[in-house]
Amino acid sequence: MMKNISFMRGRKLFGIFTSDEKKVETRKARRKEKDAGTTEDPKLYLEEAALERQLPELDLRMLVDLPPGLDYNEWLASHTLALFDHINLFYGTISEFCTSTGCPDMTGPGLRTYLWFDEKGKKTRVAAPQYIDYVMTFTQRTVSDETIFPTKYANEFPSSFESIVRKILRLLYHVVAHIYHCHFREVALLGLHAHLNCVFAHLTLLNQRFNLIDAKETEILGDLEAALLGDSTSGTSTTTSIQDPPSGAT
Repeated sequence: MMKNISFMRGRKLFGIFTSDEKKVETRKARRKEKDAGTTEDPKLYLEEAALERQLPELDLRMLVDLPPGLDYNEWLASHTLALFDHINLFYGTISEFCTSTGCPDMTGPGLRTYLWFDEKGKKTRVAAPQYIDYVMTFTQRTVSDETIFPTKYANEFPSSFESIVRKILRLLYHVVAHIYHCHFREVALLGLHAHLNCVFAHLTLLNQRFNLIDAKETEILGDLEAALLGDSTSGTSTTTSIQDPPSGAT
């Protein structure tokens, strides 16, 4: 009984409708589109009830700051592995809703469509589940490669390590963007929105701290970034005890 009450409260809180209710809303939306033209669906993840996260902002900012004396590449590796594990696990909880029929393209907010580039540089338009499978397979293979993510003593990171991390984080950002854009309704119904927001905040603050993802990639969730974390320009740490990356890093 309590589960049903919670479910109903969640529907009301997030404006989530049954199929019959959705038909009414769809008819209303179509009438609006005739007057205003084609627009993107409302962003459920920006509603006040959805803006929760598991850890406070200060704790998250401290989480990404590079401790004095710790190797920069080692720090990037640990965060990359954590984000991969969390995003991969999170997608697994809603993957049944992400199908080739329902998500024939890999899309994100702002009418963004992602194309997959294979090892030869050929770009291909694939369904979201296939794209995400490519992302997870590539990332798993990369982080398991001892020559790239060394785990044994005296093994060094390759000179191209940061660029590899940049690619991984960019691809993981695409996955997060797709979840927010296409599956946040299911996330909210499962009560996992605070967890997703925490993962997004972690990825965003890491990027703010070390400038790892191009702005053109992150702009599509800029409104969520502002809602969750405030002014993004405050992302760079000013703590004097924090060690900056080596001069070759960006």
